Amino acid sequence: MPTEDPLQPTAPALAVPQPLRRRARLRELPPPVRLLLASQLAFNIGFYLVIPFLAQHLTESLLLAGWLVGLVLGLRTASQQGLFFVGGALADRYGTRPVVLAGCLVRVAGLLVLAVADGLPAVVVGTVLTGFAAALFSPAVEAALAHEGRELERRGTTTRTELFALEEVVSRTGSLLGPALGAALLFVPFGTLCVVSAGFFVLVLLATLRWSPRTPPAGGAVAVLTGWRRVLGNRRFLALCLLQSTALLAHNQLYLALPAELERSTGSQAALGWLLVLAASVTIALQVPVARRTRRARPGRVLPLAALVTATAFAVVAGASALEPPSGPAALAPAAALVVLLSLGQVLAAPVVRDLVPRMAQEASVGAHYGVLASVGGLVVLVGSSAVGALLAPAGVSGPAASLPWVLLAGASTTSALGLAVLLRRA
Repeated sequence: MPTEDPLQPTAPALAVPQPLRRRARLRELPPPVRLLLASQLAFNIGFYLVIPFLAQHLTESLLLAGWLVGLVLGLRTASQQGLFFVGGALADRYGTRPVVLAGCLVRVAGLLVLAVADGLPAVVVGTVLTGFAAALFSPAVEAALAHEGRELERRGTTTRTELFALEEVVSRTGSLLGPALGAALLFVPFGTLCVVSAGFFVLVLLATLRWSPRTPPAGGAVAVLTGWRRVLGNRRFLALCLLQSTALLAHNQLYLALPAELERSTGSQAALGWLLVLAASVTIALQVPVARRTRRARPGRVLPLAALVTATAFAVVAGASALEPPSGPAALAPAAALVVLLSLGQVLAAPVVRDLVPRMAQEASVGAHYGVLASVGGLVVLVGSSAVGALLAPAGVSGPAASLPWVLLAGASTTSALGLAVLLRRA
């Protein structure tokens, strides 16, 4: 019996009306979808209200050594990215509502522990709890949006890709508002900042209790081990996880390698904050328009193109870092090009990948698939960033050695582009 190609949009996805204006679309989305989007906004505001200032608190207030600060931050990432596969499988088993509620409770507990922590053991407990909370609610929300997006496609309201694009805008807006609010509250103790952050998650918890429907998991409850077996048996999907993980590795360079480039080109990292604002602004401005233009394009074209755009970003800096930087504002040109091109690559890829995951999963055990995608990406970031970090020492001084980490990153993205083109070619 012929089967539907999971890599191609379904017929209802193609029969959609002309895209609505962004505000009109928000008004016309069903209440559960608007609640999910509002929750993502609150998640990111609460997260970025605290996390950017955690390292400073550990160093200046708790007087922890630099390697201990790095260990704590690494534990947070590991407990989040590394455990996404757990949260996704739990969402398939119990549904979105209970897993989001559990994630909110764990995040509030973690933030309150951080608020009163006066030593390393308590800091580690609070940090791991805050990371694990995201591993619970993030894949659950993604799975719920995937299900709701499929229903919206059937009704002809919008495509699932555009819904994920809108969610990217909402999330990135939260990542801008959170640090801004945190900077405005720098005069308050770090513990108070944690309590304010916890308040956002309490609001999400109450809103979920009040308005989130008590619906069973989409497609019926799936045992945790059954979901994982489905994922491990989906070899094409596992190949996608590995190839697409370079996109997460590339985005991570905004925090790892970009500071080294700024030191090389300008002698300081003073422009880092503005460049991160630029990255968020590109996403907010372009995400929905680009998703509209690519909504009928095949993933086998969009994802390799996104990887090549990312490779170009690294190639630009690789070429510039071998030369002496110009004087004045022009010295920032390679870093600015890196930020814009990395953001554009993410704008192209993010909603397409998130729509492709449930298609490759045949709309079954979607949470487990999202969770494994994130966990594989986290593992690749851990290994890849370690390799890049080992090469960053000479990257602060112009010369051939400064190009090495950028050449490595460009090569990884180019390899992914070729692999994605082969993996996603139409049968």
